[in-house]
Amino acid sequence: MVLLTRLFVISRVFFMGFLISGTAFAETSPIESTIAPSSVIEAAAEDNVGQAIQASLEPLKTAFPPLLTSPLHRRVDVSRLVMDFYTHRAYRAAWTNDSDVTQLIASLSATDADGLNPTDFHIDEMIRSQATMQTTPVTPEQRAAFDLATTHTFITALLQLRRGKVDPSRLDIHWNFDANGVDPRDDVNAFFAALDQHDVAKAFALAPPQEAVYGGLRQALAQLRGIRDRGGWPKVVVDHSLKPGMDEPAVAQLRARMVAAGFLDPRLVHGTKYDGAVTAAVKKYQNEQYLGADGMAGATTLAALNVPVDARIDQVRVNMERARWLLYKLQGTFVIVDIAGYKVAMYRDGQPIWRSRVQVGKTARNTPIFQAQITYITFNPTWTVPPTILKEDVLPKIQSNPGYLAANRIRVIDREGNELDPAGVDWTNPRGISLRQDAGPESSLGQVVIRFPNDYAIYLHDTPHRELFAKTVRATSSGCIRVENPLQLVELLFNDPVKWNSAGIQKQLANGKTENIRLPVKVPVLLAYWTVDLGSDGRVAFKPDVYGYDEPVLRALNRPAQMPVLNLHAATASVGPRQ
Repeated sequence: MVLLTRLFVISRVFFMGFLISGTAFAETSPIESTIAPSSVIEAAAEDNVGQAIQASLEPLKTAFPPLLTSPLHRRVDVSRLVMDFYTHRAYRAAWTNDSDVTQLIASLSATDADGLNPTDFHIDEMIRSQATMQTTPVTPEQRAAFDLATTHTFITALLQLRRGKVDPSRLDIHWNFDANGVDPRDDVNAFFAALDQHDVAKAFALAPPQEAVYGGLRQALAQLRGIRDRGGWPKVVVDHSLKPGMDEPAVAQLRARMVAAGFLDPRLVHGTKYDGAVTAAVKKYQNEQYLGADGMAGATTLAALNVPVDARIDQVRVNMERARWLLYKLQGTFVIVDIAGYKVAMYRDGQPIWRSRVQVGKTARNTPIFQAQITYITFNPTWTVPPTILKEDVLPKIQSNPGYLAANRIRVIDREGNELDPAGVDWTNPRGISLRQDAGPESSLGQVVIRFPNDYAIYLHDTPHRELFAKTVRATSSGCIRVENPLQLVELLFNDPVKWNSAGIQKQLANGKTENIRLPVKVPVLLAYWTVDLGSDGRVAFKPDVYGYDEPVLRALNRPAQMPVLNLHAATASVGPRQ
């Protein structure tokens, strides 16, 4: 009775409190297991274990709310999956085959290759418990405790690999990426099918994203760990900038660092001259790392070169986690904005068909992360100055330059939509007005706006500030995304070579009218944040974390996960979260 009470209390604390990545699972039951009784455990003994499993799970049935009819409100967490799994196998133990447990232990240990923390899964305790059951008589309750905890660990680890360990909605309350079109039940049923087939290793092999980019990140992680294990990469210790033409000992350190980065021929590692080969290597490094490619090892470049390899390992781990959140969304036709990479791409049938540089929000007005549907295009858009930009940017310019409004073709509009004379407005305390810029190529929105309804008034648009695309760091806007080649994207979005080809778009612009044209088919757009790039040659490049989003993800990724704790060496078994 004490055991059952402990199982009930601890299970409620652990099972009900642990949701993998905030994933909502539609109400269903996993496939029924077909595992045959082990030759080691006789049927009668297995019946006793099954009874102990049932007794442990019975109280949990009342812990779940009644089933609802709307699929949008049916949520099942890991505990429900565990309960349904055993219910549909008549509470028969699932881990009676030593080979299955051995495969699980090996697979849990290998999650390190995916940037997860194998210690979360209490592998040593599982090994000790397995050894105890192989050599020492244990009670049905102890076997039941082992089976339940092992199943919970099995599901949790696979879902972490499949969907991520961290719940992104806890880091960003506006997170709205969901798993539309990818039913988590298929994943869970595949996990249980692999267990029934005694192929636990296969379940772990297929759980992570299968896309090439994820495999590339896994390889990059292994390579960086190899560099760490060999002592890390060389540091460039100098208190001043290194420039082409210099001849000093610190250049030898720079040469060694460029060789370690793969940008300089190892045969050129020796020497103290900052010659053309070193300059070319530094420029390549700067381009890859999103630094200004001037060929000089200034303060910013030196700081990047001296980032410890452990920090770069963590950066890759963070982005592998983001990949587990998002890669399942990257299917079919879609537009994706890489905020930290200052670029946008369109994919059709899962293949890239167009890319362009973009400008994104300044650090004080960052571009939010979300998904939406592109629904229409605004040709020849006017621009109503947002309140924040009016207060912080435009109003000071008007106060210092009375001709600013006329020079920028900005009209003053009252609440009724009437145009006012700017001379009659008290610009020290303007009230009840808005500012609207006329359409035109030199307006703030340029010639077109690509619209996708959202709560942030964010959109993709043309811009007259084209000189800023030449900058390496392009966090220059007030939150919206400025696109270098927006008309090319508009043509691809319409996907109508007869009416909306390049000539048709120019004709629409030429009439000068502000007009909204709906797309024949909505196109998903994803505004995502990645701080690593993976080149076609497999090289990993590190971007500046312009908004500082990596650290919260890393903290959550490193936080110990609540998992069942096994102690079969004690007089009675206990299953519950480690404190």
